Amino acid sequence: MDLKIAVLPGDYIGPEVMAAALPVLEQVLRKGGHSLSHSTHPVGGAGIDAHGKALPDPTLAACQAADAILFGSVGGPKWEKLPPQEQPERASLLPLRKRFSLFANVRPGLLPKTLADTSPIRPERIPDGIDMVCIRELTGGLYFGAKSTRDLEGGDVEAIDTMVYRKSEIERITDVAIATARGRRGRITLVDKANVLQTSVLWRKVVAERVAAKAPELKLEFLYIDNAAMQLVLRPGQFDVVLTENMFGDILSDEMAVVCGSLGMMASASLGAVANRHGRPFGLYEPSGGTAPDIAGQDKANPCAQILSAALMLRHSFGLEDEARAIERAVDRAVAEGVRTADIAGGRTAVGCAAMGKAVLERL
Repeated sequence: MDLKIAVLPGDYIGPEVMAAALPVLEQVLRKGGHSLSHSTHPVGGAGIDAHGKALPDPTLAACQAADAILFGSVGGPKWEKLPPQEQPERASLLPLRKRFSLFANVRPGLLPKTLADTSPIRPERIPDGIDMVCIRELTGGLYFGAKSTRDLEGGDVEAIDTMVYRKSEIERITDVAIATARGRRGRITLVDKANVLQTSVLWRKVVAERVAAKAPELKLEFLYIDNAAMQLVLRPGQFDVVLTENMFGDILSDEMAVVCGSLGMMASASLGAVANRHGRPFGLYEPSGGTAPDIAGQDKANPCAQILSAALMLRHSFGLEDEARAIERAVDRAVAEGVRTADIAGGRTAVGCAAMGKAVLERL
């Protein structure tokens, strides 16, 4: 198979972790007899510095010509004084999600027993580790609804964010959750706020009808967002597939990452409604953590999330399950054998970003 990807490293630690991930991706594809062509382009703050905007036209053109996007991280203090609409995150990720209809964020939350000591959860609460997936709707809700601000009488000010969801949007993200649950333990937990929000009432109705019609063998459960946030700390092992809307998913998936030990280990896939040249979902694949300006340039970042995001790309956008599993096994072996960056060292001697990437590469 010929794979063509656009590589967008981004800002601060973005280029460092991408430099560790690409050799792993190249080697596993070479061993599998596949060819890879990739080009690197600025995005986020790097795009602003190079071209005056977070998503430069040449970068967008490269993404449009590719089968998938391997994304780093964007943003940081250097650009925080820009107007909100010009901030690296808002002006690059949101337009990419909209342009490619990236409606489904798939974020695995995995804490193997070998890393149990890195979680803030007491070991007795996670005797078998943690293995869940958060399926987050990515192009609707408050983040994409109409926004306005207006002055009121008496000097008061009113800000409005509109939350809108359509039945069709809920159905297509539910289908992603169904497909995911069928390949796992067969349980979906819908997280909403149906006792308050009308959009959540619609979510609960549509999801229940969709699962009953398309996958009656699956077990469907419901949790309000406040209870779900609590349960994720109290008993994280109870979750299999967590399905939720955009803002709730944004919050819960970050909580899940911390419960699982470190954002440095959390990969994510944002899948689109359109297909690439190979008839697979076009997707954007990125680590769940941020740009970590405090450690940028110091060879301290954990590249595992970026490496594991490449594995998700092989699985979802190219159907290369064997190669994806090979990368995941290599990461697991490196960590189990004690090769760890500072965020997951747990008192052990830590290695740097480059050494962590090399250790994964060697275990392929």
